[in-house]
Amino acid sequence: MKRKVTLLLVLIAGQVVAKPNVLLLCVDDLRPELNCYGADYIHSPNIDRLAETGRAFSRHYVNAPSCGPSRYTLLTGRYGPAGNNALFQRAKKMKANEVPPSMPEWFRRHGYTTVSIGKVSHHPGGRGGADWDDDAEIEMPGAWDRHLMPTGDWRHPRGAMHGLANGEIRRKAGEMDVFQATEGADTIYPDGLVANEALKQLRLLAKEDQPFFLAVGIIRPHLPFGAPAEYMKYYADADLPPVPHPEMPAGRTTWHRSGEFMKYNRWGKDPNEDAAFSLAVRKHYAACVSYADAQVGKVMNQLKKLGLENDTVVVLWGDHGWHLGEHAIWGKHALFEESLRSPLIISHPGIRSPGLKTAGVVESTDIFPTLCDLARLDIPDFAAGRSLMPQLRNPDVVGHAAIGYKGGANTIRTDRWRLILHKDGFAELYDHASADKETKNIADRHPERVEELTRELETHLAAKTAAGKEK
Repeated sequence: MKRKVTLLLVLIAGQVVAKPNVLLLCVDDLRPELNCYGADYIHSPNIDRLAETGRAFSRHYVNAPSCGPSRYTLLTGRYGPAGNNALFQRAKKMKANEVPPSMPEWFRRHGYTTVSIGKVSHHPGGRGGADWDDDAEIEMPGAWDRHLMPTGDWRHPRGAMHGLANGEIRRKAGEMDVFQATEGADTIYPDGLVANEALKQLRLLAKEDQPFFLAVGIIRPHLPFGAPAEYMKYYADADLPPVPHPEMPAGRTTWHRSGEFMKYNRWGKDPNEDAAFSLAVRKHYAACVSYADAQVGKVMNQLKKLGLENDTVVVLWGDHGWHLGEHAIWGKHALFEESLRSPLIISHPGIRSPGLKTAGVVESTDIFPTLCDLARLDIPDFAAGRSLMPQLRNPDVVGHAAIGYKGGANTIRTDRWRLILHKDGFAELYDHASADKETKNIADRHPERVEELTRELETHLAAKTAAGKEK
């Protein structure tokens, strides 16, 4: 525990405190359906405890409703391409040009040991190739001292990404069940292995003299919804609230047919037409959330056991939301609130008013500058976001507009409004101050509002275009 002694000596000498560690917990497909976000039917005690000791952001928005581009913005602090290969595209540019460093690389340059475990970038373990384990194809060159993905019976990261119990690998989605609950320990699913590796890495990092930036990527509740049967017990007799606005929206929107979900084996059932099946899907998703929460708990307990909790900034981040029947969608990939809103919790030693939520609108690009502030590092001028230190000091501080994008459309979310602007100029405008929220397009009734938000969106998109032109 050399670093603890060093920290104590620095404090006694009245000098600058040593830089804090950073623990980044990335949870795949986690919508803000957690007890600490108001879903009292969800068993999520470990994430709830983190929210009690930190600051939960109730209106945090990702910049893209799919894994790859959302993780691009988190890990680079910049807007980027809309496809799942966004970080691989960046890696190719790095071979030919000078590309601004990623967030973990920035911390690495400033004396941090950087370690990635599980699904932090788009591919678990951060490699390409047929099975996502090719050391010649690195998703984020220069970012990590170690980028790890334990695979066990799943054999390779591609197998673990969509794995079910005891090493079952997805070959054809139609032959794999969309949900499952199997008796056994946490390690019968891949995230149990990810959590165990995180505990091992924390033990190693605790022995070093320099601070660490540890990112742990938990795969569940990503499809297929498989978790140990133990986690279904919380939901066997649970009463879940009705799905809000379950109808397919009228008119033109970014609605889609839930292709990722529907391609799995569903035993011939459609959750939009079968209420019992809809409820079963939602309960299995909830069980996956509780399973993911348990892995978070293991990591947090290890942090405390090693005496590091008072030296560590902890961030829990969901890479995007997920529709569970809202707008008749089962998945992400739309530009509605359910796809783009995700949990963000930041906890750091000495936080003021812990446990109070902040309702300001913020976005994922804000995390890079915030962590720089907390670690007392310079915020690089290429980072597009804003530090969230004001909200960490005072939860009543207002936020700022958040933008999002997918192929064919862009969106801006303000405190009250959401504008979705299609590439051909068609507009969707939704008023969150109304009971209708995102169920009634009122663009025709408020052309002046559309024009105003379009200008604001275009300003942000200009920054996005500039960010794409690497220095």
